[in-house]
Amino acid sequence: MKKLFLILLALSLVGCATRKEIAYYQDIDDKEFSPLPEINSHQKIQVNDILNIKLTSLNPESVAPFSFESGEGRMQMQQIQAMRLTGYIVDAEGYIEYPQIGKIYLKGKTTTEAQDIIKEAVKDEVKNPNIKVTLLNYKFTVQGEVRMPGTYEIIEENITLPQALGMAGDLTINGRRDNVTIIRHDGDERVVKRIDLTQTDWMDTPFYYVKQNDIIYVEPNDPRVKSAGFIGNVGTVISVFSIILSTVVILSR
Repeated sequence: MKKLFLILLALSLVGCATRKEIAYYQDIDDKEFSPLPEINSHQKIQVNDILNIKLTSLNPESVAPFSFESGEGRMQMQQIQAMRLTGYIVDAEGYIEYPQIGKIYLKGKTTTEAQDIIKEAVKDEVKNPNIKVTLLNYKFTVQGEVRMPGTYEIIEENITLPQALGMAGDLTINGRRDNVTIIRHDGDERVVKRIDLTQTDWMDTPFYYVKQNDIIYVEPNDPRVKSAGFIGNVGTVISVFSIILSTVVILSR
């Protein structure tokens, strides 16, 4: 019985995690961070993006032919859904079709650069034009050991990796903090980056910010993987031992 108790105790301790495996940013007290990259400098327009383009001017009459949305203030999700129906879609060649102007090439441009390009295109038609370009289908996907996996759509263009994971409910206790994978489309290539959240060196890389269509995958830790199998499931093993023990007691009477 004593040996059996020790075996059960050992099994119950299998997979116990340490602080080193769970705590984020463990070297942050010794870290000297680099300046953050310029806002919007990392986010580039891609094929099939839907853009909301808002034009204002000192002369409102000059704006009318361009049929822009006139909504003010913070956009609500219902507004965003409606805007997607009338937004400007970036076609397979990287162009949008703009009223009174025609095709404008925006693929690979940031929203800030797109604003300058459109402003230049309409300057002969509109007095002192002011352009605001917003992505309407900015999304990323979080998979694996998080509380709320799924695809998330936002209107912000500068969301960080911790913020994205926070939207997904953060990592579960079974998620590997030292091996979070980001799959990113960079032009015509796919880039894979592995992030160790227990450290901070990745914060000075382009992967500090989440990009459009990023896939963030949180790998399960060893106890989680083992628990998926029959032998590795501690609860199952304990149940089996309980049945065996009960059987031995009954037969020994």
